[in-house]
Amino acid sequence: MPVETPAWHDIVVKVLKANQVKLVAYVPDNVLAPLLRALHADPYFTVLAPAREEEAVGIVTGAYMGGVRGIVLMQTSGFATLANALASLVAPYRIPLLMMISERGTLGDHQLGQAMVCRTMRPILDSMGIEQFGIERLDDVEFVVDRMIQQAFATQAPAAMILSPLLTKKSTADSAA
Repeated sequence: MPVETPAWHDIVVKVLKANQVKLVAYVPDNVLAPLLRALHADPYFTVLAPAREEEAVGIVTGAYMGGVRGIVLMQTSGFATLANALASLVAPYRIPLLMMISERGTLGDHQLGQAMVCRTMRPILDSMGIEQFGIERLDDVEFVVDRMIQQAFATQAPAAMILSPLLTKKSTADSAA
């Protein structure tokens, strides 16, 4: 009998646990829905859904200051709201903020707002000196997520993991949220 390959979101859950990331703050996104369901179903995690991405950053930053590791989950357009929080709080105070971003606005996504933010997201991360890596293949999920988490906490610096539609296999019709 063939061994079943775990889905990308199951791998992420496993790696978050292995790195003691217990707090998850997110703004809902259809692409992230399978990951969010898995996190909500697992009593290991405290999962919060604030109204905005900046609030999620504040929650995870505060938790870090209290000794709890966390991650912010969002879609590309949500990232567009974070420049001030990243530039005035996270980067200068060396907070190892973990961000997992579902990449929208590429590979035929017809939503102009998503596409504009997608084109600017990586240059903004680069200009702030925030490490970022795009994950396109299932075979890379465990390694990249694990190493990005370890690097963020070892260097006391934020890190962004960008989930490509090549990984999540969500079309624009599937992810209209």
